[in-house]
Amino acid sequence: MKQKAPQGTLKRCLKAVSHYKPLVALSLLFAAAEVFFTLYTPLLFGQAIDRIIGIAKTDVSLVDRPLLTAAVMTAVCAAASWLTGSLNNRMACRTVQRLRGDLYAKINTLPLSYLDSHPTGETVSRMSADIDRFSDGLLLGATQLFSGVLTIAGTLVFMLRMNLVITAAVVVLTPLSLFAAKLIAGRTYGFFREQSAVRADQTALINETAGNLKTLRAFCQQATYLGKFNALNENLKKVSLKAIFWSSITNPVTRFVNSLVYAVVALAGAFAAITSGGAFTVGMLTAMLSYADKYTKPFNEISGVAAELQNALACAARVFEMLDTADEAPDGELAPETVNGDVEICEVSFSYDKAKPLIEDFNLSVKRGQKIAIVGPTGCGKTTFINLLMRFYDTDKGTIAVDGVEIKKMKRKALRSRYGMVLQETWLTPGTVRENIAFGKPDATEEEIVAAAKRAHAWSFIKRLPQGLDTMIGEDGGSLSEGQKQLLCITRVMLCLPPMLILDEATSSIDTRTEIRIQKAFDEMMTGRTSFIVAHRLSTILGADRILVMDKGRIIEQGTHEELLAKNGFYTNLFNSQFA
Repeated sequence: MKQKAPQGTLKRCLKAVSHYKPLVALSLLFAAAEVFFTLYTPLLFGQAIDRIIGIAKTDVSLVDRPLLTAAVMTAVCAAASWLTGSLNNRMACRTVQRLRGDLYAKINTLPLSYLDSHPTGETVSRMSADIDRFSDGLLLGATQLFSGVLTIAGTLVFMLRMNLVITAAVVVLTPLSLFAAKLIAGRTYGFFREQSAVRADQTALINETAGNLKTLRAFCQQATYLGKFNALNENLKKVSLKAIFWSSITNPVTRFVNSLVYAVVALAGAFAAITSGGAFTVGMLTAMLSYADKYTKPFNEISGVAAELQNALACAARVFEMLDTADEAPDGELAPETVNGDVEICEVSFSYDKAKPLIEDFNLSVKRGQKIAIVGPTGCGKTTFINLLMRFYDTDKGTIAVDGVEIKKMKRKALRSRYGMVLQETWLTPGTVRENIAFGKPDATEEEIVAAAKRAHAWSFIKRLPQGLDTMIGEDGGSLSEGQKQLLCITRVMLCLPPMLILDEATSSIDTRTEIRIQKAFDEMMTGRTSFIVAHRLSTILGADRILVMDKGRIIEQGTHEELLAKNGFYTNLFNSQFA
């Protein structure tokens, strides 16, 4: 399973770090200093040994200077090592911060079609686990790679100054280690990429299970989802074992080659010390053995870094894949100041899957202040129509215009600020009740918030909360009931008072008595405002100016409640099924 990272991945990784060039330069400078002082120290110890070896050479004072110099160099080396690590960690944290910011910003520009087709857990995995592994493997490993290469080059220079033959033997044997590392690293990328993908699937399943635990238990599906998790866990174990196995065998292989090199240096050096007549001393042999160890050690580290780099590149490829996803269609340039509320829909066609048509040749003309109700069976295109009005999705064909301006030519902010939307699915953020109500109007006064809550009939339960408007609620409303959460969402719209309204099953979770009261408040709010109401309960839309009956993406009937009943068609059957 030999795979390579997509072309240009490494280049983009280096570009991500290039924002911190001064830190990179300092890190490399301190790493080079650390390598130099580390390599110079064996020479000092070799000199010290040569000064005391032999007959009548027992004066310890002869080694004071080289040992003192070695101690100073060791201290400087330790300081350089600490500074290198500190700079690397700073670069890693800043790069992670930057990439996560880019990904979060990307989420806000991605088309909804991408978010609808990718599990939330997978997106979270790319933002958290993949970026962490990219940081650890690339940023921290790259400096280690630089130090290793520099150590190898520096060691060769010092060894050549002492003995050419022994150095040549070392250089001839070490390519075996490089060959083994390259062969193994080429196989690890595919396994690490598969590991990241399976981990993302597992994260998505955990996220889905935790977010819908009540439903899962209500339908007694614990065993089913446990089986799915165990299957993913087993698959993750298999691919992880393969990735870890192939990445871990590099170290034993390179260690074997390194031990072979060390043995050759020891034998050749001992022979040279005996036969050279003093040209090659015992101290030089000691330094040579130290250099042989230092020369072969980076090959172990480089082989380990190579495996980590493959993992980092696999994770980086997934991050860049998301960053490269095409943004939603470009924003328009127009932001009209006047708001009338006239909507014209002309020959609109749209489908989520191009092979399965949904809305075709949709035409509609709505004047300011009209209340338009949309009814029909599940899957007929009601909510899709709302998505097109808000430009969450763009039409495949045809045009939608608001106040005579095509919405594709309008700025999304200008378009969406004209609508107030209450959906069947509530959405509340962790924070206070006040913050959630004022989500669309952060500068609202307390008097405005209380008035909106009273109009939405939410004030009766808000004032009973422990801290009233300042009560903290958790993610998605915390312990609030579905009805209470929906009342807060209705209050949010009541506060903003937008010129146009979209109500998609806005009172589906509210009791009948409260619904009647809210309906009256809605009727007051909808006066003079263009309103689109999606409803399954026909009792909520009997007073609509026009009722659109949709089926299979088309308007098959339209008119007032009385006109549609007189036709004795699809709407009549739908009405009788609820009230007969």
